[in-house]
Amino acid sequence: MSEFRTGSGRLSLDFIRTLRWRGTEDAVEELATPEDLVAWIRLLGPFDADMAITAPPPATLRLARQTREAVYALLKAARATSPADCPPEARSLLNKAASAPPPHPLLDEHGALTHTAADPVAAILSTIARDAVDLATSPLLPRVRDCAGPNCGAWFLDTSRPGTRRWCSMDRCGNQAKKSTWRTKHPGAG
Repeated sequence: MSEFRTGSGRLSLDFIRTLRWRGTEDAVEELATPEDLVAWIRLLGPFDADMAITAPPPATLRLARQTREAVYALLKAARATSPADCPPEARSLLNKAASAPPPHPLLDEHGALTHTAADPVAAILSTIARDAVDLATSPLLPRVRDCAGPNCGAWFLDTSRPGTRRWCSMDRCGNQAKKSTWRTKHPGAG
């Protein structure tokens, strides 16, 4: 398992990032095992750290990856032309995933908000599918940007006030770009 990237501004965009360097020979599958999927859910899902989430069977891991690819197909179609151009099999898969019960809030005995679900994996896939469908049909869609990092390829929701954000992460791609620019302007400097 690699370090999962977060901070795209939407859960569905963070989820499609689990296939790093998509479309290149260097593509890396970050959801290689059922345990990787559980780790991603623990990091980005709304569940408490002590909630039991068992590693799903291989078929569920395949479904999670298929859901990720359906999210990508929907958002790619929506960004290019229209959500109506989403492939029918991707639309069908997303509609089915979105119909599962999402995580539901629970007020514990100490007055703290927690979340629970009978099937945490299905609940997160439902939440992701709902988020993707919402984003693809939202006025926010034009603010989904490609990272300007030359080797990145990640998408993010630009929530900056002027709408000029360039990198998926200032800590990663933005910092690398600034270092590269500095080195170009200061050749031979330490």
